[in-house]
Amino acid sequence: MKILCIYASAGAGHLKAAEAIYNGMQKSTDHDVIFADALDYSSFFFRWFYKETYFFLISKIPGVWGFFFRILDISWLQPLIRVLRRVQNRVNTGKLHRFLQEEQFDYIIMTHFMPTEVAAALKRAGRISSKLITVITDFDVHKIWLADGIDIYTVASDWTKGKLENIGIPGENIFVSGIPTDDKFSLSTDISALKKELGLKEDMFTVLVATGSFGIGPIEEIIDELKKFQIIAVCGHNQGLYNKLSVQDSGFVHIMGLVDNMHELMAVSDVMVTKPGGLSISEALVSQLPLIFFNAIPGQETGNIRVLKTYGIGISGCRISQIGEQLRKMRASKDVFLTTLKRTKALARPSAVSDIISLIK
Repeated sequence: MKILCIYASAGAGHLKAAEAIYNGMQKSTDHDVIFADALDYSSFFFRWFYKETYFFLISKIPGVWGFFFRILDISWLQPLIRVLRRVQNRVNTGKLHRFLQEEQFDYIIMTHFMPTEVAAALKRAGRISSKLITVITDFDVHKIWLADGIDIYTVASDWTKGKLENIGIPGENIFVSGIPTDDKFSLSTDISALKKELGLKEDMFTVLVATGSFGIGPIEEIIDELKKFQIIAVCGHNQGLYNKLSVQDSGFVHIMGLVDNMHELMAVSDVMVTKPGGLSISEALVSQLPLIFFNAIPGQETGNIRVLKTYGIGISGCRISQIGEQLRKMRASKDVFLTTLKRTKALARPSAVSDIISLIK
């Protein structure tokens, strides 16, 4: 069986979700699986514009991003938006159209809305006959993910499924899998040995501060607030932030750049203070890590917070001083901490990858 796992590299979450599925297939099946970035099959200008515009908007003028996010989700505008997207993708992703038609995959698994639109259009036109699976990588769902011709949508939660049904997707086409995460996030480990290996003090309440892949947020202020905590701060791609914070690296504050061992950092931490991206949340849930959110991007991240609130998960809307207060409460009260942890465990979906793979028959 010939299968394509495809994402678009505008954000790290789409890549990580696709990688988790691809790696799971490599371990558990003998299918012929190809892994691809949809933007590699687009024009140079479109690829550059797609990535750079997204980063500029969310980092410099997030309010503008939030405005367009809301506009593109308006129901009565969807016919026009679909036409404009079809024209845009047809003009700029001709290579992707040709690739999908030439390869004629049995299944196409997509963790981004751009290849979803392209594959669905080709299927409606009778140019491919692939089974199409769209993996939605946020807890809330925007209408930009929807396209006629998708066989299955996999979603993060029952709430997400309910929203899709309310906007017209039949329940039999929706599968609640959770957002796929690498299986290393759910593996048990010797925490004491791992803390020693990472240079952490074993008996201190440890807070993981994560900025997302772009390194956005008031990290300096958060670190200044969290005196008497052991802190691991991950700056992602933001080299300037890393250089600035590195002078604070000490026995209690550990500054890191872009890391490939986030599963280990989550395993040794007691709480995670983070931007509310869908993949970061899912990794934390699987790692059984309570969450405090900051600096949410208007749109998908504020949507994630809204959904998690219905499950009693995550603390949001805090000033920096209040983040410190919440952490001190968790450190001081075992009951508060365990209650928070119990809610986190209830929404975790460590089997998301294998559940998605089970859809391939």
